[in-house]
Amino acid sequence: MTTIRAEWTKLRTVRSTWWTVLASVVLMAAAAGQLAIYVANGNTNDDPSDDAGVVPVGTVLVDSLELVQYAVLALGLLMITSEFTTGTIRTTLQCTPSRGRLLLAKAAVTAAVTFGLGLLLGGAGALVASPVLGEWGAVPAAGTLRDVVALAAYLALIGVLALGLGAVLRSAVLTLTVLLAVLMIVPVSLREPDINALHRIADALPGEAGKHLLAGDGQPYPPVVALLLLAGWAAVALLAGRAALHRRDA
Repeated sequence: MTTIRAEWTKLRTVRSTWWTVLASVVLMAAAAGQLAIYVANGNTNDDPSDDAGVVPVGTVLVDSLELVQYAVLALGLLMITSEFTTGTIRTTLQCTPSRGRLLLAKAAVTAAVTFGLGLLLGGAGALVASPVLGEWGAVPAAGTLRDVVALAAYLALIGVLALGLGAVLRSAVLTLTVLLAVLMIVPVSLREPDINALHRIADALPGEAGKHLLAGDGQPYPPVVALLLLAGWAAVALLAGRAALHRRDA
């Protein structure tokens, strides 16, 4: 608990943390509002081809996350990469020599903060999108709550994934580049050829697992499997980060 408290203190006393939170909220509000405008305009213009009909607010929240997630990921990767950049990792390891315990403490703080931030983003996005959608929006209580919680869980797990990769790569830019590739570029590339084996590989990647979790449609696997896949990727990243910390000096 002492290590967790120390990591939480470090995170909350850095101004970049709060700037990242603010940027995430602003991005979510802007993205949700813009997507809601697209839906409303599409349903009221003269072109029937872009009529979306009545859209659940949760759908707008999930679509908005495509961009917003990268701002949230910054919290996870900066938990470790900033210490390598400034050299404070040496002090941290002197205070907590166990690499595994240190990473677990950082992971606990990252998961808790990004989950809470996910709930905040879901609420902010719903508050913006609902009035913009007007009659073209549906806000079922159970469905919207499920979407917000799924969104928060997804952000928490990929935040831990970012932390683990940051421990391996030690560079914020390089970690963010790898995350962009794993979450977006590689899955899209694997789906380009019409080859079932490549599609199955894409479905096992964290970005696609996140999409299946957020969609909740049970195809090609149910949301609980998607959640387990994401948790598995996060665990593998943490193990790799622990191995890298053991193998290399700070």
